[in-house]
Parts: sequence; structure tokens; C-alpha cells
Amino acid sequence: MTKFDVLSKYFGHTQFRAAQEEIIDTLLGGRDVMGVMPTGAGKSVCFQVPALMMRGAALVISPLISLMKDQVAQLCSRGIPAAFINSSLTMPQYNEVLRRTKNGQYKIIYVAPERLETEDFLRFATETDISMIAVDEAHCVSQWGQDFRPSYLKIAKFTQALRKRPVIGAFTATATADVKRDIIRLLKLKDPMSLTTGFDRPNLYFGVERPRYKQKRLIELVTERGGMCGVIYCSTRKNVDIVCSELKKRGVSAARYHAGLEDIERRVSQDNFIQGNISVMVATNAFGMGIDKADVRYVIHYNMPKNLESYYQEAGRAGRDGNSSQCVLLYSHEDIGTAENLIGTSGENKELTDKESRFIRKLDEKRLDDMIRFCEIDTCLRNYILSYFGEKRKGRCGNCSNCLKPTLWEYLRGRR
Repeated sequence: MTKFDVLSKYFGHTQFRAAQEEIIDTLLGGRDVMGVMPTGAGKSVCFQVPALMMRGAALVISPLISLMKDQVAQLCSRGIPAAFINSSLTMPQYNEVLRRTKNGQYKIIYVAPERLETEDFLRFATETDISMIAVDEAHCVSQWGQDFRPSYLKIAKFTQALRKRPVIGAFTATATADVKRDIIRLLKLKDPMSLTTGFDRPNLYFGVERPRYKQKRLIELVTERGGMCGVIYCSTRKNVDIVCSELKKRGVSAARYHAGLEDIERRVSQDNFIQGNISVMVATNAFGMGIDKADVRYVIHYNMPKNLESYYQEAGRAGRDGNSSQCVLLYSHEDIGTAENLIGTSGENKELTDKESRFIRKLDEKRLDDMIRFCEIDTCLRNYILSYFGEKRKGRCGNCSNCLKPTLWEYLRGRR
């Protein structure tokens, strides 16, 4: 099958989105790829299509168990032979996945980075035809990134231990210039084609509001949008529970999602949201990675995230179908204290050394300053985001709360 046959048969599309075809051709040609593509740009297709065309099985390195399960479930629903390997499997299940992969029954295997250093998995990988290694959420390898995971540093050593080095594709939704350089260096990519599709999402409206009564304003925003599909992000589990409860009291079809809930409730909430049985998901940042729902019309941040990378990734889950959508952040000074507390607890990661923890703490504090500045500036919000990620744009965008806010002269003229 050609790449277009694969795209049509398994994904239901007749043409590729921007940059997808170029990345796929590069990987099929045996050259490494460093791809930075914003949420909704179709990163998964970039490695899933070549994986189905290549001989052997592709390994997709992914940081979250829930993300792996969601991706594999989507692939299987499309008739693509895929599986995952992580700590949720029993030993018999794990061995069965390895056996079927060796026999050529699976084309795509999602695997946690921690698994790479185990002796049995390395033995399996050296005895199996590995066509490609795709590193999802590749920014996790960099200490400059917002989600540094030391386990990602094991990837380069793993690839070097294989009998034959497969082509490597590294993908992320958000990466500054420093992070991109780190990804290429730490994953030891060879002469990679580096491609950034651009961070601008013209169909998204960006707004920052500072309401006196945040909960009241949130209810107004949701009510104004009727039964539209939306996601509300909160910084804490407590806020998720409170907000979801208040919305339900007012007849809003809502569900909640955070790491403190039982697996069954999270699964039911997610399935109901994807299938359209509920219109609003209230969640922490535990929700969203790998969720492919095109008709999310708005994303509201009830609390300010602790960095702009997280904000833009979460906000970017709105309007994936290209239609007009809104991203509103409800900002208060109390959010700063919450974000500082979250930064403090993130330093408790046992995988990190004391030196690494101090370094990351300083970076987190700098990123928080940048996030606060975004909430408090009176210039174009879109330009601020693009500049942060290394893109330049001139003039007012005309689709953010600052650009649409009347200037003093316009205000005075309107009062005449």
C-alpha cells in the first residue's frame, strides 16, 4: 500500500495535513526527524503511517500509561495491530505481547521509557525487527523542558545497544529553541530533518479575564455556550470537584477527571465526553494527552497554569477541526500562590538528584514569571505566545481579548 492508501484505509482521510507528508517521506527514507507540531496538528499520523508501511514493528516511547492505553485503543478500533507495554500488564500479558510482536502480529508497540533498561526487554528488542523508534512528548528528555523525566535519558543508550539502529522520530507539541537542541543532542539524532509547523492557531480566540467572582463568571461563560463541547482546567483536584458539582447543580452536563479518582470513573468520564454524552469535562492537566476530539468549542482555565507550555498545549485542544473556538483564562493573584506550591511539590521527584531539582526549580520559577506576564500584559496575547516559542508576528491579531479591547481613544470617542 502507498502512504495515501494507508491514510485512507486506516485514518479515513484523503490528504495529509501540513508537514505530515514531508515527515512521513523522511522517515520512510531512513532519516531521523525532529518534529515540533502544536496540539491538533496530527503528530501521531506522522509515525503511525510509516510504521504500517515498514517491515517489522515500531516502538513508540510514551510517558503516560493512560496515554498509551488511549492511543492503542484508537489504533485497534481502526484495525491496526497495536499493543502497549507498561507496569499495568501482568507477566503473562507482557510475555504474550513480546511473543506476538516477534511473530509479526503487532506493527506498533507503545512502551514506557523505564522499560528500555530492563534486560528482558533489551533482549527482545535485539531479537526483533524494530523498524522505527518514535519518541512521543520528546521534550521530556530535556531539563529545559517543562516535564523533564530522567527516564527519557535512557532512550539513546537503548538505541545504541540494538544490533541495527532504526530510524528515530522525535515529536513534541511545545519546544523552545533550547529544548529542540537538547532533544537532538540527548536522543543522538543523526542529521535529523528539523521541522516546526508553526504555533499559530488563527481559529482560536485567546482571552484573559480577572473576574471579581471567578466561579460566577465561569458559570456565565459555560451557560452562554449552551450545549457546546468544552473543557475546564483547574489546578487542583479540589477545584475540579467543586466546579463540576456547581455546574451539575445548574443543569450542565458535566463530568470530572483527575488522578485522585478511581480508574473506572475516569474511564467512564472520558468515554462519555468523547462520545458526546456529556458536553463539559472539568479536569486537571491529567486529562487531554492523546484525546482526539475535534469539536471542542472552548477551553476555560479556571486557574492559571504554572507555565506557558502547559497553557498552550491545553488551550490547543479547542478547535482541532479548524472552526472558530475560544480559550479563556480566568486569572487571579491567588493562582500565583497555587502555582508556586505546585512548583514546590514537583521538586519531590525521587528520580532527580538534588542538583537537578534545584536547576529545574529555577527554570520553573522563570516559566511561572513568563506565565504571569502573559496574564498581565495589555498587548497582543497571540504575539506573546508566538514570541515565547521563537516566532515573530507583527501587528494586532484581532482575535484576543487585548486586541479586541477598545483603546483609550476609541473608548473616549465612543462616549461622545
